[in-house]
Amino acid sequence: MSNYSWWSQQMLKIVRQCNSLNQPESPRALCIPFFIKDSQVGLITPEILPHIILENDTFEVIRSKQDDAVKMVKLSDSLDTALKRTQMLAEILARWRDHDAHPSLRGWRNELHSVKTYFHEDPLFEIERVATSLFGVKQYGCHLNGFCRTERGLLMWIGRRAKTKPTFPSKLDNIAAGGLPAGMSVKDCIVKECAEEASIPEQLAKQAKPVGCISYLYHNELGVFPETQFMFDLELPVTFKPFNTDGETSDFYLLTIDEVSIPCVGFWTI
Repeated sequence: MSNYSWWSQQMLKIVRQCNSLNQPESPRALCIPFFIKDSQVGLITPEILPHIILENDTFEVIRSKQDDAVKMVKLSDSLDTALKRTQMLAEILARWRDHDAHPSLRGWRNELHSVKTYFHEDPLFEIERVATSLFGVKQYGCHLNGFCRTERGLLMWIGRRAKTKPTFPSKLDNIAAGGLPAGMSVKDCIVKECAEEASIPEQLAKQAKPVGCISYLYHNELGVFPETQFMFDLELPVTFKPFNTDGETSDFYLLTIDEVSIPCVGFWTI
């Protein structure tokens, strides 16, 4: 088997892991659709359902007439504005957090994310970031491919996530990346992450070019994660050296594209 074929097979395994809830053997059939009015906005895993059932003033649990199985969960129609939904869910989630109702809430960030039917629409409500996986609502984020051109060819800056990160600690990552907070534009988000994670000056960060987005759907013990990452490319000066300011990145490496591709499939770690 050629190195290229081997690498492609390993990368395909990673793609399948990122889309684990779309795989034939996944527990997706056990997940319960989550609705706001007539629009599905998420997927709820069976583990959180008992807590939802107890909140019968907030959630409407719809069961099958044939076997009494839960077919759908709806947020109460009495919560008819985004503000009402946001406030009620904030109260419930804080209570769940204080009673350690689910492992995902242990990483509470005090960062709100918008929940929408489609990205271009107005938010239906806002929710604490770590709780998005409980309801399987879409999360958005931004990632930056920071590169420079040298005598060695095209080189790419890679960061290592801090050991203290609640998700994927010590793993390799883009030079700058982060979730999209409520009320912030995609462009402002990538500029903010550039400053916080790599000390990229604002005027330079604003030159980042949007190059597409990547969507995937995975699950783990923390819940369901439908995510879309907005991707940016930014050519950096050869003399630029990244420096982290928010404690979320421990190290940076300047690598060739071949060097980047190898740890991507777990063959070795830096």
